[in-house]
Amino acid sequence: MEGHTVAYSQSTIIELMVPSYANFGGKVHGGTLMSLMDKVAYVCASKHAGNYCVTVSVDNVEFLQPVEVGEVIKLMGSVNYVGRKSLVVGIKVVAEDLQAGVSKHTNTCYFTMVAKSPDGKTAEVPALILKTQDDVRRYLSALQRKRLRTQDNEFMDKYRQNFVYDLASAELLQDQRCHVTLEPEE
Repeated sequence: MEGHTVAYSQSTIIELMVPSYANFGGKVHGGTLMSLMDKVAYVCASKHAGNYCVTVSVDNVEFLQPVEVGEVIKLMGSVNYVGRKSLVVGIKVVAEDLQAGVSKHTNTCYFTMVAKSPDGKTAEVPALILKTQDDVRRYLSALQRKRLRTQDNEFMDKYRQNFVYDLASAELLQDQRCHVTLEPEE
């Protein structure tokens, strides 16, 4: 069977959160965490693909709890899904307060990466060998997120092209916290 197991490319990055990572509220800046998540996604995807990989989208970014300066974070990445030329890498971030001995799950997200050959063209990626129940669950979850994104894109395409506020769009906004007061077009 050609391909790589999920375990083959699983990767972990551990980093101390230093004061220069703090935002104006004194917590670790979300952008810093995103940059670190992108690094672990790159490592996982490139190892699986055997090629350079680039980030094309990030889905379901969840900041569950703040990360404090002085905590050590562990970013765990795993290839959850592969297409022909793309991969989805799931990232879980856990922060640990070393003095208190307390760990907390702080972030989860999914990076879609595309493999590039040395000449810069997209490259085919090896199949993903699923060996555990978790591997299968994560693959199916990624497949569902892909289906929902396709449906969402189709829905939004309908509204992007020649949008006209009509009865259908008014119904979608009916229970929302907005007021439509369109100005006459010139």
